[in-house]
Amino acid sequence: VFGEHIDPAAFITLAIQEGVRNRVHANGTVNLAQRLVQHRPLTLGEPLTVSGRILDMQEVPRGRVVTSETWFSGADGQRALTTGRLSLRPGAAMASASGTGEKAAPVVTDLNVLTALESATLTPEGVAAYTGPENPIHFDPDVARRKGYRAPIVGGGQCVRFLTAALWRRFAPRTLGLEIFFRRPVFWDDTATVMADEREGRWTAICLVVNGKVTTEARITELSA
Repeated sequence: VFGEHIDPAAFITLAIQEGVRNRVHANGTVNLAQRLVQHRPLTLGEPLTVSGRILDMQEVPRGRVVTSETWFSGADGQRALTTGRLSLRPGAAMASASGTGEKAAPVVTDLNVLTALESATLTPEGVAAYTGPENPIHFDPDVARRKGYRAPIVGGGQCVRFLTAALWRRFAPRTLGLEIFFRRPVFWDDTATVMADEREGRWTAICLVVNGKVTTEARITELSA
């Protein structure tokens, strides 16, 4: 799908892993929103410098919401890709609480106007293999239940990967900007469908739908082939 270039969604997981290496734990955290900007295509094998920072932390009923940013620069020192993350760190005593702070308005309001692109059924083995060992909420049923979920949930990076794959099959973008929101959890045994809003003759939004409800959605802010 991506040829010699790298799926930008992969950098969501890479940014989390870089945070873990710098003592920003990921254990039990849940993605709420993500900003993803590909400033130029990234090529397999090229050296990158990784930088990042935590911008804000807020207490909410379910725990703590953290805003962070990570960027990947090429040999010329210029940013090749930027990720921004809004994540929830559930409190031990708050797994049954509701509320993660103020939520952005929905990107997709009517599924009937969207075009269905492709569907996939997730498996526990595939979810565990994609996310790696940093966060057991994606592969340990006991941890998932303690955090308030019926089963392990799919990582945000893997959800976004379905969206970027659909974008690359159609456009193979050179630059891309996505404002991504994780509205509902996707569980490791769900069947998900990718849908896009192309009413204006161009794609303005893309989302992942499970059981007739939007789980992950993205506003497309930039797309150039």
